[in-house]
Amino acid sequence: MNNDIKEALAAMLAARAEFPVLNECIYLNSNSSGAIPHEVHNVLIAYSNTLLHWRDTVWEQWWYELHDYADALAQFIGAPKGSVFTDTNLSTLLGRLATCFNYQSPRTRVIISDLEFPTVAFVWQNFRRYGAEMIIVPSKDGCSIDEEAVCAAIDERTQLVCLSHATFGTGALTDIRRIAQYAHQMGALIAVDAYQSLGTIPIDINELNVDFLLGGAHKWLCGSYESAFLYIRPRLLTSLTPSATGWIASADPLSFDSATEYASTARRFASGTPAVLPSLISRVGLEIIQKIGMPAIREVSLQRTQRILEWAEQTGLGILTLGTPSRRAGIVSLRFPTDAEVARKLNERGFVCSYRNAIRIAPHFYNTDEEIELFLKILGEIIYEVKK
Repeated sequence: MNNDIKEALAAMLAARAEFPVLNECIYLNSNSSGAIPHEVHNVLIAYSNTLLHWRDTVWEQWWYELHDYADALAQFIGAPKGSVFTDTNLSTLLGRLATCFNYQSPRTRVIISDLEFPTVAFVWQNFRRYGAEMIIVPSKDGCSIDEEAVCAAIDERTQLVCLSHATFGTGALTDIRRIAQYAHQMGALIAVDAYQSLGTIPIDINELNVDFLLGGAHKWLCGSYESAFLYIRPRLLTSLTPSATGWIASADPLSFDSATEYASTARRFASGTPAVLPSLISRVGLEIIQKIGMPAIREVSLQRTQRILEWAEQTGLGILTLGTPSRRAGIVSLRFPTDAEVARKLNERGFVCSYRNAIRIAPHFYNTDEEIELFLKILGEIIYEVKK
């Protein structure tokens, strides 16, 4: 183990003190809701004081902090300043992005998979009224996106490919770079939902070669529920004009003149008065993760998910997560006849994980090997109890 990783492991151990929920339970729920740092409490107090003693001049500072957080996210994914903007949720941003396209012949098709988070199909289903044709590519195994079938579905009629980097149910990673290359050869664009990968896997936007990346703060980035973001490839910015928009998306909103032109940056994907607090909250978790470093977080994640997978295989449980390290994110999903009852009992005993038709276990940098071993011990005991 090199010195950088050793220092990162020490930083992870020290960071545990920043998360109060870890004193109450064994928290393995980061794929659903990441633990929140204590410093957020101070952010909330400062925000409350600002409201109680309001002066309009605070907007100067907030305006800077909104853009500073967006640029910090851009840096985190290897993108340039001005290529990321935030809003309250991914659904809003995806819908706004969808308004940019012309769904008239010949490019009417949007390709998705049947393993996307529910919002994706729902958004594109409702763009049928504007001529969009949603093509849903089925999974072969019910766990991972069928990359061959996705590529086969892309043709000269395809406007956009919209896929998850890591599936929300099983954490299966998609070879996005491969699909992006093929999509671009066919003249199509690609948008990627990175909500379940960002913060547990290093992401370089240049390596993925995607046109749009969406994500959010409240899972692996330990941030606010009301904070999502959209990255737009810079060379595409000036050609995209969202019809679902608002005054903050204009070129010079703080002049309060009539809005006639879009901003030249990703702010053109803003709407009305921005939600400031989510960005203030989410910056705290992002800074902790940046300090530790994604390579170390990824290494620890792989080690701990591998331990869970090996235990589950030895125990004879149904495993939905792919075993190959390069094909899994930070989740281990287990399915067996009594899984719903077992998940309920785990939570009752202070072992917090999520259930989505399977038990989803999500260790993060703030967990320890000892916590994983204790979790597996109690999981085995509960499974035995329920069987009796």
